[in-house]
Amino acid sequence: MHKPNSKKNFVQEVAATLPPGVAPEQVDIWFQDEMRIGQRGTQTRLWARKGTRPRVVRQQQSESAYIFGAVCPRQDSAIGLVMPHANTEAMSHHLQVLSEAVPAGRHAVLVLDRAGWHT
Repeated sequence: MHKPNSKKNFVQEVAATLPPGVAPEQVDIWFQDEMRIGQRGTQTRLWARKGTRPRVVRQQQSESAYIFGAVCPRQDSAIGLVMPHANTEAMSHHLQVLSEAVPAGRHAVLVLDRAGWHT
């Protein structure tokens, strides 16, 4: 994984990392991110007689999933996946789907945020 020094040098950094024979005009820039969504139990309320304090079991577990998404403004294209975990396997699947979205004869540069698990 390559980290550009600054936004100003981005085009030069990308051009310097391209394989021989690949022109910058053949490259699409994709922007990727992921996020966790889910549900967590909340405060339980119920009707009761004044002066009583009924006991109620409250949902303690949580359910969540991860949304992986990427967009390419130049191609007006986007992909998205809902995955049960954010890990290497999920990211590999995301990259596979992304590679299938890149048109034949084109190449993709994927811009990631600097989340710790990306490295």
